[in-house]
Amino acid sequence: MTRIVGVDVGGTFTDLAYFDEESRSFRTAKAPSNRGDEAVGFMDGLTRLGPVAALDAIVHGTTVGTNALLERKGARVGIITTPGFRDALEMRRRDRPNTWGLWGDFEPVVPRDMRLEVPERTLADGTVRLPVDLDAVRAAAAALLARGAEALAIVFVNAYANPANERAAFEAARAVWPNAHIAHSAQVLPEIREFERTSTTTLNAYLQPVVASYLGKLDEALAAGGFAGSFHIVQSNGGVMSTATARRLPVRTALSGPAAGVIAAAAIAGAAGHADIVTADLGGTSFDVSLVAGGKAALAAQTVIDFGLVVRTPMIEITTIGAGGGSIAHVDAGGLIAVGPESAGSRPGPVAYGQGNTRPTLTDANLVLGRINADRPIGGKLARLDVEAARAALDAAIGAPLGLTPEAAAEAVVRVANAKMAGAIRLVSIERGHDPTRFTAVPFGGGGALHVGALIRDVGLKGALVPRYPGITSALGCIIADIRHDQVATVNLSLDGLDAARLDARMVEAGGEARAVVAGAGLAVEAVDVVYELDMHYQGQTHTVAVPLPVSLDGAGTGGTTGDATGRETTGVTEAIVRAAFEAAYSQAFSRLLPGIPVRIVNLRTAAIGRRPAFDLMALAPAPDASLDAARRGTRPVWFDGGWHDATIWDRLALPVGAAIAGPAILEQPDATTVVDPGLVARVDPFGNLIVERT
Repeated sequence: MTRIVGVDVGGTFTDLAYFDEESRSFRTAKAPSNRGDEAVGFMDGLTRLGPVAALDAIVHGTTVGTNALLERKGARVGIITTPGFRDALEMRRRDRPNTWGLWGDFEPVVPRDMRLEVPERTLADGTVRLPVDLDAVRAAAAALLARGAEALAIVFVNAYANPANERAAFEAARAVWPNAHIAHSAQVLPEIREFERTSTTTLNAYLQPVVASYLGKLDEALAAGGFAGSFHIVQSNGGVMSTATARRLPVRTALSGPAAGVIAAAAIAGAAGHADIVTADLGGTSFDVSLVAGGKAALAAQTVIDFGLVVRTPMIEITTIGAGGGSIAHVDAGGLIAVGPESAGSRPGPVAYGQGNTRPTLTDANLVLGRINADRPIGGKLARLDVEAARAALDAAIGAPLGLTPEAAAEAVVRVANAKMAGAIRLVSIERGHDPTRFTAVPFGGGGALHVGALIRDVGLKGALVPRYPGITSALGCIIADIRHDQVATVNLSLDGLDAARLDARMVEAGGEARAVVAGAGLAVEAVDVVYELDMHYQGQTHTVAVPLPVSLDGAGTGGTTGDATGRETTGVTEAIVRAAFEAAYSQAFSRLLPGIPVRIVNLRTAAIGRRPAFDLMALAPAPDASLDAARRGTRPVWFDGGWHDATIWDRLALPVGAAIAGPAILEQPDATTVVDPGLVARVDPFGNLIVERT
């Protein structure tokens, strides 16, 4: 593979990054997303980079699954389950949308009449007490089809301990089901905890027709363009998977696009010597924040997409708020300015786009303040932005009700948005015990670099690193991301007197399965690492701690070997290794141990990681002949802190390494604009990044 393109489809723009590994040439493109038929924007962006047939690989980060979940626009799903477990989706964890009072509506994604029970029973130890009634399964499937089901989820109690009944039901239902949108819980999440397993399997079915249809459109469009290379999707865990896996497990794409951005930001910042960062991805619809400590993105075992929508699959920890460039500003019933969560998206877009919107957005506010160049709009579709229309909208919606000038109204909108962003950053840093003065912000997306000063000032961050191409950072992450496959299995073993050989056999089997998925992905890798983690707790506890094991299938780490005396592959795991790892993890989480209480191993987590060839970030560096004179673009008035200031204007990509630009300044480039507030200075590092710090 030599010519690879990363494509990130957001709510407003589709961003693309092209890299030729042989010639080391790098190009970017940006096209408006076509909400509702994203394949149009996808192909529009690809053709801007040249003939699609000339590409060897495409890696795609998508928000189609996320949007379907948030907007409740998935498929009509039917559920077949064990008697007595029909209402697991509504019971959840005995929580409710409103903490106080006995009110609050919750509508599960599958209504009760679409959840049917069939005779079967498997005990917690895996014993099949009652074999599944296959005639009842077929009858239930037929009934659900008659009620309009487009996808089917089969979830039996204790199927994690023994999936025999579930598999038999799956085969019986598949014989009468008219499409491929059918799965059982042991395929999706063979893990203890009934609600989480039911929710994840159901949401997977909920997304299957949506994601399959979307990928089908892309496959058809690519084939029509003559593309014959490999096509892959970024997962929520920051790894890459094949489109076949994405069709089968679409729930793993729930945070696909934002995860790619975190991977790229961590790689860029790490190369520049910044191991502790807070990523700040400001797109057209949302603001996504994630914390990277010691160069490693934090993975969560599960996430809550919305109340009652729990997805239990490894995901990069990302906090999302509705504060994007297209977020609509208004005065609420209490007379306060609110920004978002409603967004104008790409259609109709901000008022300044002239596409019919009359309500001001965050982008309109930045434009009125002079921070965005009306004559150089990003995306390349519009020739010019309508500043006067944006002023009039801000005056009507914000200025007139509150007695503010259009400029003061615009500044107020920006400050409210900045406060929301600062709150999201505090949530992932200060509220989790991290000192923000140790962390560097990495703002990206189309609008992240517009708010550099606020991110530093309002949270007290050390500084900021603005990537060379902030607008396409998530697309770049698609290129950088390794191939990854995660799987989990409940083992329920006691640590005392652990049968290490039995655990080792389970680990070797799981590692082999995960490694086979990575090997079949079709992208070049330099190595495949298999790593393990256990969910463990003291007996009697309901919560678990994640315990990384210092062993690997390839023999790396303490105790790891590539084979035993008989030549059989082994991880080399022992009771002593597991106990030491558990005590270290538990001590770190709770600062103490509980001597004398037995310890149990609940789940085995396995990850196979195909290490992609390293991306040389020096390919993004400024040209050797870059100079300040060539980059200078004059001055223009820009509004800061209640008044106009003469800000220097620069062509950001023409700046040489070592250049230091003092604020107030505006650095422009095709995919984004960087604002350097008064009191800040931005210097260009050897990779072409901007390091922004207080003077």
